[in-house]
Amino acid sequence: MDANELIEKVRKIEIKARGLSNNLFAGQYHTAFKGRGMAFSEVREYQYGDDVRDIDWNVTARFNHPYVKVYEEERELTVMLLVDMSQSLDFGTAVQFKKDMVAEIAATLAFSAIQNNDKIGVIFFSDKVERFIPPQKGRKHILFIIRELLDFHPESNLTDISVPLQYLTNAIKKRCTCFLMSDFIDNHDLKDALTIANRKHDVVAIQVYDRRVEELPNVGLMKVRDAETGATQYIDTGSARVRNLHHAWWMERQQKLNETLLKCNVDSISVRTDEDYVKALMALFAKRGV
Repeated sequence: MDANELIEKVRKIEIKARGLSNNLFAGQYHTAFKGRGMAFSEVREYQYGDDVRDIDWNVTARFNHPYVKVYEEERELTVMLLVDMSQSLDFGTAVQFKKDMVAEIAATLAFSAIQNNDKIGVIFFSDKVERFIPPQKGRKHILFIIRELLDFHPESNLTDISVPLQYLTNAIKKRCTCFLMSDFIDNHDLKDALTIANRKHDVVAIQVYDRRVEELPNVGLMKVRDAETGATQYIDTGSARVRNLHHAWWMERQQKLNETLLKCNVDSISVRTDEDYVKALMALFAKRGV
């Protein structure tokens, strides 16, 4: 897309994402994604019932009277967006392409993050790490991320989700909240990498998919092309058996993915491109806020 078209698209996404984060998600994000720990705030005189382990012995010795350390929740988070840029995201048969919905969700999460004074960073990936944008704060930084989401061109067409998860584990030292966004059309086993990443960080999976991956239309003989490998073949969508086999294949993939996420203790949502992702995000926030 040309520069003017890109600027206009960035502006539209910013308006929508800021509106959602300001109105619908205000407070829910804060509750769902809590700070990474307790930070020292101040000292005060010891009161009956205080934990003796919180006594500040240096201050106590100086004033010859017991003082305790007071802690508060450390609100500032580092939020990482792991965004699938493989060719399978460049597809959509309904309202929008998968990559466009991913960009909108990512922008909404980013604006929600900076409202809570959190840093936001991005890892673009295919079957390798395509680009790492270090976590920063501010609207200017988020607009840069949105531009990259819309106009980034990966070197590889393929997908391997375990690669960015391993990179995240090694690159981000302190615990962060990580949103892993993909269609999860990946034949690699991601269980080990996901388990390790989620032990160190708080990983949340967001799947975006198209209805035609779930169910084939009845339109007769169709030529299809694998966006990642380039392989083509003809499918007789007029056959009920073919359509049923395809749907069974998809359901089996989804069941396997859901089982993996459950075993790895990863919260997740799955959104179709013709569905409202706002409802899915609100359900996710509500679930985690319990």
